[in-house]
Amino acid sequence: MSTQDALSWLETHESDSIARLIQWLAIPSVGTDPAHDEDTARAGQWAADHLKVSGFEVELCPTGTADSPGHPIVMASSAGSDDYTGPHVLFYGHYDVQPADPIELWESDPFTPIIKPAQGEVGERIVARGACDDKGQVMMFLEAMRAWYETTGQPGGGVKFTVMLEGEEESGSVNLERFIREHAERLGKTDVCLISDTGMLGRGKPAITYGVRGLAYTEITLIGPDQDLHSGLWGGRVPNPINELVKVLSQLWDEDRRVTIPGFYEGVRLLTDEERKTWKQLGVDPVAALRGIGLGADGDVGEKGFTAIEREWARPTADINGIIGGYTGPGAKTVIPSQASAKVSFRLVDDQDSAKITQAFFEWLEERTPAGCRWVFEDHGGGAPATCATESEPLRAAARAIEQACHQPTAMIKSGGSIPVAGLLKETLGLETIFMGFGLEDDRVHSPNEKFELDCYRMGARSHVVLVEQLKRIG
Repeated sequence: MSTQDALSWLETHESDSIARLIQWLAIPSVGTDPAHDEDTARAGQWAADHLKVSGFEVELCPTGTADSPGHPIVMASSAGSDDYTGPHVLFYGHYDVQPADPIELWESDPFTPIIKPAQGEVGERIVARGACDDKGQVMMFLEAMRAWYETTGQPGGGVKFTVMLEGEEESGSVNLERFIREHAERLGKTDVCLISDTGMLGRGKPAITYGVRGLAYTEITLIGPDQDLHSGLWGGRVPNPINELVKVLSQLWDEDRRVTIPGFYEGVRLLTDEERKTWKQLGVDPVAALRGIGLGADGDVGEKGFTAIEREWARPTADINGIIGGYTGPGAKTVIPSQASAKVSFRLVDDQDSAKITQAFFEWLEERTPAGCRWVFEDHGGGAPATCATESEPLRAAARAIEQACHQPTAMIKSGGSIPVAGLLKETLGLETIFMGFGLEDDRVHSPNEKFELDCYRMGARSHVVLVEQLKRIG
């Protein structure tokens, strides 16, 4: 039996495959909502059962504590054939979904999946919560595994896989780090991680994402007087925490929009000429992207010396995500507030350390404490960036698999977003992650009317089938 047999099986059994996906999507596994705890557990069991039928050894592992239990993690494995010498691959995904609110904005019930014509495109789309993030993308892998097992009788098609599917990704993966550390011996035997939770460059333009940014998220409060004050009596006599806060935060960037925190750029790798050339050839239109969010070409601002794509994919940033303080209700109220707060986050790249960045930021603020005021700092955590070496054999195998399955060249891209599990796996186990996703920018992930194009689903399932063949060729 061959790769072509597995691909033919996918095509012949596509209606059954989509029916299974619809069945899984219909389970309202809103992991963050206790009212859906039983549904979330049911979705995990559904995935476990699917893997069992595909020949995997499967267990549902509890998480959390007796007092505060979490959602189970599905762990599954295939031993690999006797002659397999390629990498042991860890496949990560999640079976929980975002809440569907606001329900009234959905055109159909979010947990009654429907298939509709693709808007303005040839083909169809499946509309449901989790259609793209992440059940639809995990299902591409699951169905590829089913195809190989049905045509060869070998779990994983003879490749050594470990599968880890969690039920808390949409609520911060609160138990994942502990779970990974407790199972480090088992997970540490894998060689590379594979995740299908990212996107393509565009319709019909598949891509490998070989790097995501990390994150450090903070909340800072500047405290002045012990009460709100009458601005007529006290204005100009005492520090106004809002005034002082914005003055301090305005110093975060220099005239070239570089972050001024000492040591901030430690661990940031220089872009290579080859990367810049390759990204330029991708044909990304930053002006069109700006137009899509209501901005003109003059809205293309950021760190001097870098293009929009370079800034998104390869440069760290600092952003104020919210400012709170004083009176914000209707009408006028002339007060000097007793305190003001801001939420400040940092997107990180390459080898930057989120804990060091947070500490450096707090120290930078302390050095600029306004007279008569004091700070309160809160670290909301974050995650490490993760970049896979482009010369990695598994990454190149994935690129070849996509090109062969989709009959299209595979773009090599990065993402400005963060996928914390990738950084966690790199920090704890030394694993690099390959992001082999097939989502589109307009899939409305986390929004009402989330969808996944069936053409993208087919491309992903076929690519994961061919990946098995390519992994076998390594070594």
